[in-house]
Amino acid sequence: MSYVEAINETRSELRELYKAVPAATQGFSALSKAVKDSGPLSVKEKEYVALGMAVALRCEPCINFHVEALMKAGATREELGDVLAMAIQMGGGPTLMYSAHALACWDELATKG
Repeated sequence: MSYVEAINETRSELRELYKAVPAATQGFSALSKAVKDSGPLSVKEKEYVALGMAVALRCEPCINFHVEALMKAGATREELGDVLAMAIQMGGGPTLMYSAHALACWDELATKG
């Protein structure tokens, strides 16, 4: 499955979850918006933190969404590589493997642009 397909499938699954448990998912959405809309860090910087955590926690759908968000926030592939290098340093071998997923996702999304 391509990263684009995976992102679309996750979005479809989330739509169903939002219908099933609207209070919880609306609460999560409100938290996400509040975090992104306040504080001294830019959205791009916050997305880099989120991506580093997604890689370290090995959440492929999170990786895909945060890579996509970084592209929309004006990130570069070089910046992504620097963040992934830091994640690898902090997380070791498993983080190395998920960093490769994040980079592959970036490359696929960049060609679909």
